[in-house]
Amino acid sequence: MDRDEVKKVVLAYSGGLDTSVIVPWLKNNYHDCEVICLTADLGQEEELNGLEAKALASGASKLIVLDLREEFLRDYVFPTMQAGAIYERDYLLGTSMARPLIAQKLVETAEAEGADAVAHGCTGKGNDQVRFELTVMALNPKLKVIAPWREWEIRSREDAIRYAVKHHIPLSQTEKDIYSRDRNIFHLSHEGGPLEDPWNEPEKNMYQLTVSPEAAPDEPAYIEIGFAQGNPVSLDGEPLSAVNLFSRLNKIAGAHGIGRVDMVENRLVGMKSRGVYETPAGTVIFRAHQVLESICLDKHTMHYKDSVAVKYAELVYNGLWFMQLRQALDAFVKVTQQNVSGSVRLKLFKGNIIIAGRRSPFSLYREDYASFGEDDVYNQHDAQGFIQLFGLPLKVEALLAIDGGNESRYRRPDYSRFKRD
Repeated sequence: MDRDEVKKVVLAYSGGLDTSVIVPWLKNNYHDCEVICLTADLGQEEELNGLEAKALASGASKLIVLDLREEFLRDYVFPTMQAGAIYERDYLLGTSMARPLIAQKLVETAEAEGADAVAHGCTGKGNDQVRFELTVMALNPKLKVIAPWREWEIRSREDAIRYAVKHHIPLSQTEKDIYSRDRNIFHLSHEGGPLEDPWNEPEKNMYQLTVSPEAAPDEPAYIEIGFAQGNPVSLDGEPLSAVNLFSRLNKIAGAHGIGRVDMVENRLVGMKSRGVYETPAGTVIFRAHQVLESICLDKHTMHYKDSVAVKYAELVYNGLWFMQLRQALDAFVKVTQQNVSGSVRLKLFKGNIIIAGRRSPFSLYREDYASFGEDDVYNQHDAQGFIQLFGLPLKVEALLAIDGGNESRYRRPDYSRFKRD
């Protein structure tokens, strides 16, 4: 589809620097096409203030705002949390989970409005362009996708700021406050600016959802999270909707310095990127869920599920949410969650999550089996025969080596060549 053929575009609009600039750019470069802005309310809170006036002033025909907070938590965050999916040991996938939902609504809105194309403000270096466009391809491959960062002459956020000033677009970013941020009810990410040097410690005033552990209260906070089939459903015994639970827990955990992560991750496109994440409630929920699983899942299911978690995280990070493999893994995970119900008590203290207790009506933990004292259910003499059978392959291999004259198969490694002069 040529530029002349594009008459109406639906833009994923956050009101930030990139999407604010894109509205006039689309109209100037796609022959005054109609631009409809779509904003997904995922819990950005004050960031949504004044968006309509800003979008219209930039040249958009209208702004559509969809409250997707409950859907985001229920259909994206909870399945990912149940899977135990964490990308490269630290990243809880807060942005990665949100992009396919936004893209899905982008497609639905384009179809409802009779648009020819959809547009996004993702750069040509990042992961989000892949997440948006793979979702569009999966849901409606006939829609044209416009990615201005791959077309225009703007090459940096500084260039974008100058373009905005030239076109009289109001911005919250400045040359001094140059962080690229993405916020939702689950997390807040920070990239760019001083963070581009991995040696730089994050600035104290950069954080917005969490206090520093040093400034956290000197007294811990005890909380209790209730789960039903793997989903968090209550806080301190009070049943809550997903949105209310996360909103309340974000404040509690953030006040105690919980949920900060500073990591260098491997982007889908191959380069390394540094990001700093604030995920107060999400970090607590993930940990509590792991703790509850430790008493509700049998050994073999838990160990296999841990291996599935790595693949699940990779699929989500790479924008393959609507791939059949993720849906198949989701079906497996749901089976594992049938008995993951109960409560976890946690102590939050200066950035630490300390386990204070766990219980479940489906717990596989038996105190009489686990006791080191005398019991009637476990004969400790039985262990001797088990060890002999379990270790038989090792014993046979060792005897073979001795009979072959190789008694020192496992010599201590020589590290002397690595020593400094």
